Amino acid sequence: MNIGIIIGRYGDIDGVSLETAKWIEVLQNMGHEIFILSGAFSKYMENSVHTTLFPPLAFSSPECEWEQNRAFFFPDDEPDELLEHLERASEAVAIQIFKWIMANRIDVILPQNSAALPCHLSMGMGIKKVVEHTGIKTVCHDHDFFWERGERYISKHEEINNLVKSTFPLQMPHVRHAVINTHSKHYLYRNYKIDSVVVPNVMNFDKPYGQIDQYNKDMLATLGLEENNIPLLQVTRIVRRKGIEVALDLIDRLDDDRVKLVVTGSYADDARIGYYKELLNIIDERGLNDAVIFGRKRIHTYRGQTKSGEKIYSISDSYAHATACTYFSSYEGFGNAFVECVLAKKPIFVNDYKPVYWPEIGSKGFKTVMIRDNQLTDQAVREIDEIIHNPGMASEIGEYNFHLGKKYFSYNVLEQKLFYLFSSF
Repeated sequence: MNIGIIIGRYGDIDGVSLETAKWIEVLQNMGHEIFILSGAFSKYMENSVHTTLFPPLAFSSPECEWEQNRAFFFPDDEPDELLEHLERASEAVAIQIFKWIMANRIDVILPQNSAALPCHLSMGMGIKKVVEHTGIKTVCHDHDFFWERGERYISKHEEINNLVKSTFPLQMPHVRHAVINTHSKHYLYRNYKIDSVVVPNVMNFDKPYGQIDQYNKDMLATLGLEENNIPLLQVTRIVRRKGIEVALDLIDRLDDDRVKLVVTGSYADDARIGYYKELLNIIDERGLNDAVIFGRKRIHTYRGQTKSGEKIYSISDSYAHATACTYFSSYEGFGNAFVECVLAKKPIFVNDYKPVYWPEIGSKGFKTVMIRDNQLTDQAVREIDEIIHNPGMASEIGEYNFHLGKKYFSYNVLEQKLFYLFSSF
């Protein structure tokens, strides 16, 4: 089949892009042809796919930013202008999607979170219009929903709230939904009477990952670390729910100047950069300037080069040099970084993020140092201290978790799920 993916951005370090790339790889191995319509593409994309750029779909586009500001951040007294804009903009999106479908003879469309989370209103509305008017077969991969984000997607205008509720997620009898955790599955059925399939985040456990080689052997030196340093890796974007301040607290409480925290992600997704500035203040107040490295300029999803010709290292490269990983999120839809760490055979220190971690991951038996409510106890610090200073223990934990991860979160699991979702089409 020709499968058409609709996504706001593709090839970036965010979870939606990363998981989309895995779906593409498995769907291609199953014999499907993949087409992507996106507002932005990264130059580091690895998948061989047919791409179509449509800038208005980008989250950074003027259309999207204006809609988000008028709907949620800086609403006008009356919503009329916004509603008129959304109608026009979504109609333009729908027309573009329809032309793309026809030009590429697409059999099934696969909105990647774009019909689930209202982070781009006119894109979601445009997808809905196309599905309503054409009846095209549709599988929605739903990573996040508005009700999981507190007040982020609550507008002062009831018309906008009603629009969000009726559009996100896409609600039609012939549309299939894939969600990333059991909590979302139950919520969708309880509140929308939508049946869905739980498809966990996965990794390719049959492909080498997180290994030192000729390309990445100089990565630590490039980042300013020394050979005897003990790097702990924080492979996340810099947003508040990632709990990076807990990792800073950990570094502060570990009595070893060799321990360094490497934060790979960017602060680009941090609204008004407030959280990033808070982290910088904590680092300054606690004298951690030499213990924390932000690697955003040299670490990306894939290998490449900067404009000046310097190496860019991949996420896999960064895991290769990690002694262990910190993952103190307060909320995740699933936990892509957890599975990556398991694949790289690295110990992980994790917060029991609600409502997903324990039901979907922790209860399966992974060996971790787990804290609750992001309270870093003395016992947890002692356990972490022992693991990072005992290579044999760290290796044993890594091997155990790897084999468990292969059982539950491998490409084989994903292929079975995708066969079920697409087979009757």
